[in-house]
Amino acid sequence: MKLIVVILNWRTPALTIDCLRSLEPELARLPSARVVVTDNASGDDSIERIGAALRKNGWEPWARLMPLPKNGGFSYGNNAAIRAALAETPPVDAVLLLNPDTVVRAGAIQALLEFMATHPEVGLVGSRLENPDGTPQVSAFRFHSALGEFESTVGWSPVTKLLRRWVIRIPPVPEPCPVDWVAGASLLIRREVFDSIGLLDERYFLYYEEVDFCLRARRAGWPCWYEPASRVVHLVGQATGVTNKSHRNRRPRYWFDSRRRYFVKNHGKLYASLTDGLWWIGLLARRIRCVAEKKQDSGPPWLLRDAISNGVFSRGFGL
Repeated sequence: MKLIVVILNWRTPALTIDCLRSLEPELARLPSARVVVTDNASGDDSIERIGAALRKNGWEPWARLMPLPKNGGFSYGNNAAIRAALAETPPVDAVLLLNPDTVVRAGAIQALLEFMATHPEVGLVGSRLENPDGTPQVSAFRFHSALGEFESTVGWSPVTKLLRRWVIRIPPVPEPCPVDWVAGASLLIRREVFDSIGLLDERYFLYYEEVDFCLRARRAGWPCWYEPASRVVHLVGQATGVTNKSHRNRRPRYWFDSRRRYFVKNHGKLYASLTDGLWWIGLLARRIRCVAEKKQDSGPPWLLRDAISNGVFSRGFGL
């Protein structure tokens, strides 16, 4: 299977180089695979450092660097490499999206390729993401819904039990299973999916683009699976800083823009409005409970205020 691995760098040269180092033994077993590192106009020393690492370590036969003219976001940076790969003769058979803040465990890529080869009906498959100590992270999910958004913000076990069919996060399981979507940190996509639905939506700057892509694929008849035999260490939040567990960061405006676009685009204005309303109620309920129980809210700072000021009622329905 002709494979291209796409790593999007933006001011994370050390992480990107570590990721490439973990790929070296994997690519030695896959002579038809190669890596493209795209750079979203980092403006730092990323180009020089990554280029030097390619030359110093002898990685140039299987990896190359593609500087881009602007920081257009996750979809833009990945699409640049995907578009070129699809235009080749013959085109690639599959594309692996891989975050720069990942370290690939032995056999991780081969496990994805073998799963894809034995399941021709599957369009996308994602890895088991884990912490450096091997403990699993949640990397498989259900599609976002109004009730799912409400449950995720309330954070109260009786509500979770009542709405378990809509809980977005799926706990890690030991066997492959069909899911709605998987994290884009390590996501293998069959070429035919791109032929069916096109590239990633570049109107998303960051976040929700992989959810949108998996939903479009599902609607076109391409299911998504989770393959825990493919193990990839994910240094959560190191690339973006948004979800870094070591400290709570305020959600950036582009996160809300992506969330709003996802619901309006895929479910319509009325449903997006309903979702926002339930989301706000859930956030308010959690805040009240934290105050009553004299506990600190573990969520991002100013989330309720930012959710209201960036919702469809405040910002409109424009895509």
